[in-house]
Amino acid sequence: MNLFDQTSLECGRLITNRYSTSFSMGIRTLHPRFRLSVCGIYGFVRFADEIVDTFHEHNRADLLARFRIETHLAIAEKISLNPVLNAFQLTVNRYNIEAELIDAFLDSMATDLSRARYNAPSQYQQYIYGSAEVVGLMCLRVFCEGDNEKYEALKAPARSLGSAFQKVNFLRDMRSDYDERGRVYFPNADFHGFTTADKLSIEADIQKDFDDAEEGIKRLPKGARAGVYLAGIYYKQLFNKIRRMSPACIQNSRVRVPDSVKVLLLLRTWAFGLFST
Repeated sequence: MNLFDQTSLECGRLITNRYSTSFSMGIRTLHPRFRLSVCGIYGFVRFADEIVDTFHEHNRADLLARFRIETHLAIAEKISLNPVLNAFQLTVNRYNIEAELIDAFLDSMATDLSRARYNAPSQYQQYIYGSAEVVGLMCLRVFCEGDNEKYEALKAPARSLGSAFQKVNFLRDMRSDYDERGRVYFPNADFHGFTTADKLSIEADIQKDFDDAEEGIKRLPKGARAGVYLAGIYYKQLFNKIRRMSPACIQNSRVRVPDSVKVLLLLRTWAFGLFST
């Protein structure tokens, strides 16, 4: 079992490395005791996202429903022959991650199969919570290692950081979300009539999320702080590039942070991790 479980967790690391250089860099900055568990969470959420965004030649609703059933079976039985779900159940059971967080995430993924626009702010916030904030809370469960008092104290900033990341993604991917999937996530935003006022309003909301999250990052356990800090400054770098762009540029290009800049951010993070108390 130890070999099987370790192999499953290593599959999570492979998925993270293949799908996201940015998150794989951030995870490498975490203390080793956290890395494979966070990769287990990433593998789970990445594959669920793949179902709804990529597998268009298959019945995605059926695949996602099956994925949900198999996820809960894996957690209850403490094993799955699917290495992604086995790695995830190991993390869930070790750190007592709540079923409510898992179901909220899967509910948001299911929403992507049926809803293309989020005109009501309540719908938008519910989607943000399920698709991003709960992922931050799952990781926070890992970082707090059973310290419920610390977890409760850091829940709000963890949610804010997840929210900021997701909204930056929405701005970065605005064109592909619309062209490939017909989606517009921002309430009352029209892709073909996206104005400077729309963009400024969204950016102010994102900046508030970053501001609300900042103090929480400083209070994370030291083994987690540097990795979360790296993710934060990477997304701020991306966000700052987006802020300098016009609405028309957002609609016609996808912003990225060059690898050379990512390396510089990583060096800043090592200094942060070494000298923070």
